[in-house]
Amino acid sequence: MNVLSRSLKGRMHYAWIIAGVVFVLLLCAAGVRSAPGVLIIPLEKSLGWDRTTISSAIALNLVLLGLMGPFAGGAMLRFGIRRTVLVGLVLLASGIGLSTQMTEPWHLMVTWGLMVGLGSSLTAPVLAATVVNRWFTERRGLVMGLLTAASAMGQLVFLPLLAQIADASGWKAVAWTVAVIMTAIIPLVVWLLVDSPQQVGLHCYGATSSEPDATSIGNPVTIAWNALLRALPVRDFWLLAGSFFICGLSTNGLIGTHFIAFCFDGGVPEVQAAGILATMGVFNLLGTMASGWLSDRYDSRWLLFWYYGLRGLSLLYLPYADLTLRGLGLFSVFYGLDWIATVPPTLRIATNIFGRRDAAVIFGWIFVAHQVGAGTAALGGGAMRSVFGAYTGAFLVAGLMCAVAALGVLMIRRGGRLATPIAA
Repeated sequence: MNVLSRSLKGRMHYAWIIAGVVFVLLLCAAGVRSAPGVLIIPLEKSLGWDRTTISSAIALNLVLLGLMGPFAGGAMLRFGIRRTVLVGLVLLASGIGLSTQMTEPWHLMVTWGLMVGLGSSLTAPVLAATVVNRWFTERRGLVMGLLTAASAMGQLVFLPLLAQIADASGWKAVAWTVAVIMTAIIPLVVWLLVDSPQQVGLHCYGATSSEPDATSIGNPVTIAWNALLRALPVRDFWLLAGSFFICGLSTNGLIGTHFIAFCFDGGVPEVQAAGILATMGVFNLLGTMASGWLSDRYDSRWLLFWYYGLRGLSLLYLPYADLTLRGLGLFSVFYGLDWIATVPPTLRIATNIFGRRDAAVIFGWIFVAHQVGAGTAALGGGAMRSVFGAYTGAFLVAGLMCAVAALGVLMIRRGGRLATPIAA
């Protein structure tokens, strides 16, 4: 039991301290993930690389972020949350720092593509899912909403700042800023992040009895693959993964990566476009927190239906919106409200089906589909812009696919749980 947990005993459950630390960590990690959208135009101007080249590195980053998620979940079961997160922070800080020396496209692939992608996978939504299921019995939907909202908050905090830094001092200053921030988080993680309630002599928040420690002696790769083998025969897993593929395609990959460049093409300055994107973060924060609260009370399938449906309508509207404060402001409200609102109900459904202990790893596999979708849109959006000179087709395709996701989630069975846990 650490000093802080002893001092808080009887006044506040240490689970809320863990949630606070992870919120800060995910908020800053969101700053890393938002940086590529700010860097596209500066890199294009400074190094002469086209958008397809730059988008390729971003696509690799996004795919690795998802692909390594299940193995990150397995590593958290095997080695603990703190050790796994520290490795991720070191990879992020070193990869971003090294990127300031790049002169060739392959340097971008190695740093922002490979190293940042791997580091981000260890500080991604799988971390939030692991913490929520390990530390909370009650308020899980609300806490998952809060942690997911950290990405929205990170976007709100970092995007305008990074855009101003890029405009005033160039892309290298942006990279150094983000690298320093990620390095500064390391002492906080070492001091406060604890792997499980049992390590500080507590039950999960809301639990009346102690549960077995969630750590495992199994190989992280084995844990991850066993989870996938268990999930593959389950139809609802494929429905969740398919909807999350479209979720990633219509959020990080398209809007998160290309929105600033889309606005710039229409004559909107980069800093102003970043401000509009950050404004979405305000509504995203509200929508995601509300989604967590709602997922504790209502059928998650219908929540997902409305989220995907409204997102699709907003994407169909965007190519024809006036690129004015009013036109883009209307889009930012409707789109921002459900940008990441899909995460709490998706985790809720996965937990209902596969159980608390296994859900985080299986959610990691669902998140793989999310990031493959994101990588597809990051690369595809850049390629469509290079070929057709506009992003219109990319937005229309994404909007129609959201309609498919809205109908697909209604096919998920209500409730239900499989009996067999993952073999460690």
